[in-house]
Amino acid sequence: MAHATAHIAETAYRTEISTGRHSLIADEPPALGGQGAGPAPYDLLLASLGACTAITLRMYAERKGWPLQSLDVKLKLSGTEDRRIERVLLISGLDDAQKARLSEIAERTPVTLTLKSGLPIETMLG
Repeated sequence: MAHATAHIAETAYRTEISTGRHSLIADEPPALGGQGAGPAPYDLLLASLGACTAITLRMYAERKGWPLQSLDVKLKLSGTEDRRIERVLLISGLDDAQKARLSEIAERTPVTLTLKSGLPIETMLG
């Protein structure tokens, strides 16, 4: 299953993230006191949703033998107390019926379902 670690030290909000064999930096923009050395946490959340959407839809199109040329997933987080994510799919190479089907499938990708259902988080001291 998925796993990750996040480490922050004394450099403003720069956070080193490790997940499997991959490493990346998260940070806040300068306007919020960070250095902009990497994506902010909500940007990473949107990136995760976008990646899951793109990968799932590519897999589905491949299984169906559809000639998907490209797929762009545009995401925007809006609201403060009533947050929502707007997702726009830009699909090339498919007819309207196939595009509509991919739009339906996007609503059932693993990360989409996790975000929509909520996920209990258990916090403990190590």
